This record gives sequence, structure tokens and C-alpha cells, in this order.
Amino acid sequence: MTSGDLQYFKAWFSDYCKSFYSPNAEDQKNILLKELHTSHVCKNILDLAEDLSLKDNQKLLAETIALFHDIGRFPQYARYKTFKDSISVNHGLLGAETLIREKILHKLPEDEQEIVIEAVKFHNAFSVPKKENEDMLFFIRLVRDADKLDIWRVFLEYYESPTESKASAVGLGLPDIPEYSTEVFAYIYKKEIVSLATIKTLNDFKLLQLSWIFDLNFKPAFRLLSDRDYIGRIIAKLPPTEEIQRLSLFLTEFVRQKLLIQ
Repeated sequence: MTSGDLQYFKAWFSDYCKSFYSPNAEDQKNILLKELHTSHVCKNILDLAEDLSLKDNQKLLAETIALFHDIGRFPQYARYKTFKDSISVNHGLLGAETLIREKILHKLPEDEQEIVIEAVKFHNAFSVPKKENEDMLFFIRLVRDADKLDIWRVFLEYYESPTESKASAVGLGLPDIPEYSTEVFAYIYKKEIVSLATIKTLNDFKLLQLSWIFDLNFKPAFRLLSDRDYIGRIIAKLPPTEEIQRLSLFLTEFVRQKLLIQ
């Protein structure tokens, strides 16, 4: 693909977002949230691509994937007024279907079209799917890292904002109470992503978000995670118990070890 292709995609995406703008203030806030998120993921993926010394064409492809990774969020919200996949639709799959239906990628070579579509489809999957195509796997992993690096920002802003300025679709309707479920610790200490089925409170969900570090794929992603102090900032939003402090040390050490790997 060429830089001209990317500029065309950016213009098309901007127009596509605008087609979902609403005079309803709450709906507009939620749509703008995803438009801004996309912008941040594009920046993240370029930062990762630069650190990984990707070639120019790979950078163009990476940014295209980031641009379209959440395209399914817009029709999802329009239809269901939620970003919660479990009560609406898988937004990754809807995004892939949207790209195919709109034929936005038709000028790209077939192999590049397939990489973009598959990366969009699986960017939000519980785990990386098994694929024989190594290039496809690389870009799926890359966008998953870039995405998580901004989802942490989105939720931290949500936790830190006054109620009246929160985007309603970010919250999951979980009770915001001091308690947390000790079952989630078993996943984290096994270095696994916490199962959504164990989540009972907003604090549980914060712990689940901390477990996402075990699904990061690239050393530069761990560096950005550390530089932005996402672990410390999420820990600060949890009860200051000894159990939580021990968990913080465990997670911080895990990231430190990842940064030592050559």
C-alpha cells in the first residue's frame, strides 16, 4: 500500500465517524470517545512500529489496522447504545464485516486486505488465534498491544473523572463498592488474564485490566506501560490493602523482567 492509500482511508474514516454524530449529548460523547481512542491507538502503533524498526510499508499497514480496529464500535453503539459485546455484538467481527461490506480496502493487494480484516476481527479476542501466516499473526499482536495501551488510558480517565463528565458507555454497570473478589488473584498469580465470569465489582474489573499485561507481546509495549505508570495508577484506584500491595509488587516485577529481555 502507499501513503496515498492511508490518506484516503483517514478521510473515509473521518466521514464515517461523522455519519454517527448525534444531537444527543450522551450519544455524541460516546461516539467521540471511540474516535479519540482510534487516534491514540494509531499513535501507539506507530510508536511500537518505530521501536521495532518496521519498514515504511509495514508502518502504513500497521496504521491502517489501528485506524480501522474499532470501526465496529460505531454501528454497535448506533444499534445497541452500548460498547459491551456480551449484551450486543462482537465489535471485532462487526468491524471486519463492515470493512468487507463497505469495500473500503478494495485498492489494496489481496494479502494486505486479508491482514487488515483478520487483525480487526481478532484485535479483541480473548487470546491470539492460531494462524499459519506469520505476517498476519505479527500485525494481530501489534494492534492488540497498541489497543490495550490506550484502553488503560480510557479507563483511568473514566475512574478519575467526575460523574457528570464520564462517558456512559465506558462503564459496565458493575457496583462501585470497596470490595473485590479474591478469586481473581488466582488468575493473576498464574500469569493469566482474569476471566470475565469471575467479575462481580468494579474493583474486580480493575484487577482484570491489570491482568492484561500478561497478554502484551512486544518489549516496546512493556516500556510504554511502564513509562505511563498504568499499573501504579490502577493500583491507586483499588483499596490500599496488603493483598493489593503484594499484587502490585508482583506485577511490577513481571514488567521489570520483561524489560530486561534482550
